[in-house]
Amino acid sequence: MAELGVKAVRYPIVWETVAPESPSELDFSWHDRRLERLRELGIPVIGGLCHHGSGPRYTNLLDPYFPTKLADYAAHAARRYPWIDTWTPVNEPLTTARFSCLYGHWYPHHRDLGSMLVALANECQATALAMEAIRAVNPAAKLMVTEDLGKTFSTPELASQAEHENERRWLSLDLLTGRVVDRHPFHREMLDSGVSQELLDGLAGGPGMPDLLGINHYLTSERFLDHRIGRYPDVEPGSNGKQTYVDLEAVRIDSLKNEVGPARRLREAWERYGIPIAVSEVHHGCSRDEQVRWLVDVWRSVEQERRRGADIRAVTLWSMFGAVDWRSLLTRREGHYDVGAFDTRSETPRPTLIAKTAAKLGRGEKVDHPILDLPGWWKRPGRTYARRRFDMLPSRARRARPLLITGGTGTLGQAFARIAAHRGLAHVLTTRAELDITDEASIAAALERHKPWAVINTAGFVRTWEAEEKADECFRINATGAELLGRACKLHGVPLVTFSSDLVFDGSLGRPYVEPDEPAPRCLYGRSKADAEARLLELGADALIVRTSAFFGPWDRHNFLFNTIERLKRGEEVLASEKTIVSPTYVPDLVHASLDLLLDGETGIWHLSNQGAVSWHELAREAATMARLDPRCVRPLEDEEAADTSLSSNRGLLLRPLEQAMAQFVSETIATA
Repeated sequence: MAELGVKAVRYPIVWETVAPESPSELDFSWHDRRLERLRELGIPVIGGLCHHGSGPRYTNLLDPYFPTKLADYAAHAARRYPWIDTWTPVNEPLTTARFSCLYGHWYPHHRDLGSMLVALANECQATALAMEAIRAVNPAAKLMVTEDLGKTFSTPELASQAEHENERRWLSLDLLTGRVVDRHPFHREMLDSGVSQELLDGLAGGPGMPDLLGINHYLTSERFLDHRIGRYPDVEPGSNGKQTYVDLEAVRIDSLKNEVGPARRLREAWERYGIPIAVSEVHHGCSRDEQVRWLVDVWRSVEQERRRGADIRAVTLWSMFGAVDWRSLLTRREGHYDVGAFDTRSETPRPTLIAKTAAKLGRGEKVDHPILDLPGWWKRPGRTYARRRFDMLPSRARRARPLLITGGTGTLGQAFARIAAHRGLAHVLTTRAELDITDEASIAAALERHKPWAVINTAGFVRTWEAEEKADECFRINATGAELLGRACKLHGVPLVTFSSDLVFDGSLGRPYVEPDEPAPRCLYGRSKADAEARLLELGADALIVRTSAFFGPWDRHNFLFNTIERLKRGEEVLASEKTIVSPTYVPDLVHASLDLLLDGETGIWHLSNQGAVSWHELAREAATMARLDPRCVRPLEDEEAADTSLSSNRGLLLRPLEQAMAQFVSETIATA
């Protein structure tokens, strides 16, 4: 983090990690080492105490003693770390109250407005009392209050509901700035819900006045309410007890394109409170290109509002090391990891393009990556509910710097073109007639014509069963072609991505292979791929060499799994090896991970396959079971030689477990059959 040049870190000294069982049993040791290291590096810390939830098991947001319990913990934390000058006792109080007590996502799982208002009042009182306790230790301590700030739009029929939500969005900040008094829209409703006049009067005196507003704004923060539910058959409707409607992402509503975005919400917050602002979370759980586009969009919005006079002091990467299961708001334990500025799936956290972009922005440098030639999905024409086609690129895509993809007639090349379009990446997909990778002149002409910022080589001799009898052709395409591309890309300063195979190994190691393992191919196809790797590494080309295995995917009707399911549907027997162990790879996962590694600037050999190793026989039986077909029709081959060419990685396991990918593949195959 220090190498990125960060000016401060929001650090979670989360209550339930320090005192999970009892308020009198505290263990700060895990935090001690990290906070001391941050202090050594000269990075100021903003201490967080309660984040996404109710804290430890012995309290909750509706506990009348929640405020004093949190204040007691805050005092312990302040005494432990008296050098921390800025604190956030409760992250996003309104959002937390909504998720816990209005929508029922989090403990204590209430679903009514009255509970939400009581929870919010408790959080705000807890914030004020926590700061009182902290300032008893450090009188100069500052309060940073964070909140997710969006806005609700609607059809005219739902104007009153939208007005209610737009008043509600300010409620935590209004409480802490002492504004919830007699004429406030929620004053009477809070009293009727059981919030005491004494509590409101206490907050009106200003003990929770923020020194800094942390505004969190997500692409989902702005909403559009539509009573015409028939227009959105894929969206589950909701109700306020009087009206039924769908709650939609406003960025997908074309008529609102000039009304949404972080700049407008920041302006509203500045004009309402006049308190210095930090954008305290910038995150988008999407592909790397979209994550960076969102970061740059927010940065440019902040620059715009600063020029207009707003006092905005920071933009915060959230989160530095990614998040697990945040896509389900922590309501399902799926292990889904969204990468942050660093990818923690490697032995050492690996800086991504997000980190590199943030470092440039922080240094005041211009960010001019080719992915920024086109806008994020939230500004592309296919984003709307009527279209839902993210691969619809704007007209200026013709002028954008492209990726150059070889192997246009193959499964992998076509998958790259499809996913590049979905991710808003301008690209050119070439066939052998347009770019022959075994011909230097053809390569040079293509690079000159298209001027790509990167080349993805999916061309290759893939008919492994013919490799022995067509050895010259196999080596010319797989080895010489890769080398010629590498030389040309090195000459032009263009990164190259190319693909190798698990068959560079002979399968005798007895465990999954990792990147440093020495190739030892036992078939000619494997030798051609191993030779290609060696040539590129010796050349010193800026190449990412991806070893992978056993493709299957939704757009290929010739892969093993698809053919297995089709044959079983017809009642035919399937013969499959029990002794050949492989790591099957779902093509969409492979393409996304390869593009992310390219964008992150990774080079050298990477193993990319879905996590898991199975025999072809096990794979076929599992596919049969998932497709509700008879696995007994899958029979083992006779008289076969054993080999285990399964792949693992010591650079990072980036693809999801095999069973998850298979489940998606089988459901898609059945749906489109």
